[in-house]
Amino acid sequence: MLNLRSIALFVLAALLEIGGAWLVWQGVRGSVPGHGRGWVWIGAGIAALGAYGFVATLQPDAHFGRILAAYGGVFVAGSLAWGMVADGYRPDRYDVIGALVCLAGVAVIMYAPRGR
Repeated sequence: MLNLRSIALFVLAALLEIGGAWLVWQGVRGSVPGHGRGWVWIGAGIAALGAYGFVATLQPDAHFGRILAAYGGVFVAGSLAWGMVADGYRPDRYDVIGALVCLAGVAVIMYAPRGR
């Protein structure tokens, strides 16, 4: 059950961080260079990024380094997925393989049996 909670928190953190960064990107750059969507989008992005920082603290494991290292793999895979959904990006096979390697690293870092 703790693993499911941890995975859900990683997904929520990714949505907030990647979504926040995307909102800032859209606010500054927009879909057409030089035509940003403005301060409301930037402000929403900053709020989402702040919420990401809070959600990351809710992980059941108490080791900051472990959480952030594992989250890096979730961020990689989530960023590619976000690009597919929000921007029509089509990852190639090397993107997919790299994301899967990162997610395997997440599983090893977070969920390998340890003498606890």
